[in-house]
Amino acid sequence: MLSITEEIAVPSTPQRVWEVISSPQDVVSCIGGAELGPSHDDGSFDGTLVVRFGGIRVKFGARVSLDLDGSGHEGRLTARGKDGQGATRFSAHATFRVVAGETPDTSLVSVDGEIQLNGKLAKLIESGAGAVISRMTKEFSDQLIQKCAPPAEPLTEASPEQDAATAVRPLPAPSGLLARLRAWWAGRRSRRQSQPPQVAASSANKSGEVLGRGGQR
Repeated sequence: MLSITEEIAVPSTPQRVWEVISSPQDVVSCIGGAELGPSHDDGSFDGTLVVRFGGIRVKFGARVSLDLDGSGHEGRLTARGKDGQGATRFSAHATFRVVAGETPDTSLVSVDGEIQLNGKLAKLIESGAGAVISRMTKEFSDQLIQKCAPPAEPLTEASPEQDAATAVRPLPAPSGLLARLRAWWAGRRSRRQSQPPQVAASSANKSGEVLGRGGQR
């Protein structure tokens, strides 16, 4: 017989974790090698799980029943099945519960269960089950944390009005030394533009002297 006792810390609210862990589809998606089969009228459903024990790959098929208590965030799972060759049969039951973690918006998932094996592969499976359970628990925990994480908020694009407001936003007026330098340069340019060109005045004076001498050289 194999015993399973695990606690998984999840950085999400108990309500969110319960939504995921109480859904067979979500739970199966967190277990590598597991597939969900058809459901039955009594609420049970079929499932398969492929597990590697050392160099041996074993595929188990099972009929699974799930009893949920949403108000207490508790559940009970029972399963019966056999491997693909019919050489090993198993029965399993487990209880799980979701409670609030030590810090806000965190949760703790506790799982207690037992698996009974009978058949040719029972001894082999039991001998390597410890490492297999540890590996599968780690993989399940990682997938559960990812699935319980809140969806990322989409990036919002700026509206045309916001773009226009940004485009026409005036530059800040210069102040201090920069303002005085600009004022001095503007005054200098204004004075230069108001004065007549020096070359033109010199040319006019020379022409007047020539006319005054009557063209004498």
